Amino acid sequence: MAEITVEDVEAGQAIYNKLTLAAYDFWVLGVSNRWVWKCPTEKLLIHFNQHISANHLDVGVGTGYFMDRCTFPSDSPRIALMDMNENSLSASEKRIQRYKPTLYQRNILQKIEFDEKKFESISLNYVLHCLPGDMSYKCGSIDNLLELVVEGGVIFGSTILSSGVPVSGMAKRLMTIYNAQKTFTNRKDSYEQLEAQLQKRLKQVNIKTYGCVAMFSGYKE
Repeated sequence: MAEITVEDVEAGQAIYNKLTLAAYDFWVLGVSNRWVWKCPTEKLLIHFNQHISANHLDVGVGTGYFMDRCTFPSDSPRIALMDMNENSLSASEKRIQRYKPTLYQRNILQKIEFDEKKFESISLNYVLHCLPGDMSYKCGSIDNLLELVVEGGVIFGSTILSSGVPVSGMAKRLMTIYNAQKTFTNRKDSYEQLEAQLQKRLKQVNIKTYGCVAMFSGYKE
């Protein structure tokens, strides 16, 4: 595998400016999830609600949709947001200001500097397919995030795969465009590779697929 540069990492999130974030919920969560990836956003929200804790870190925050819509097991949860993209952090913070979230601008493919209280749950929704490299390299992000979660804590999320799952013609065409733009790097991301890499790092790994989306969860040893 070719050496991964900082520019490669930044490419997966560089598209998220104020304009694209304004259209994100409609295009990604409304149109693409249901009609292209064949995984309605409601499925992802159910997955969130099954694993979310009252002490939670959301990684790759998008617009803050899931943090806004999910049901926390407490009226006053501790919420933190982590992303490389300042625009995404700002939009998400504004959307869930009622929770007074803490923000961390970090590259999760590098060791994460963090000296605060650890979290009981960490989510990575639609993050892995935006990271460069093969599945082994991408899942190095989980190794880094494991340092931020308590023993027995859960790491969960979702990613769009290109093989080992049903991929429609429309999904293939859109993935080709996104990979050319480097918004996605998932040409070689398969169900089998995802499962193998998660099982190396987590216990009680569970993966459910809808269309070409894999929703996963696992626990820290």
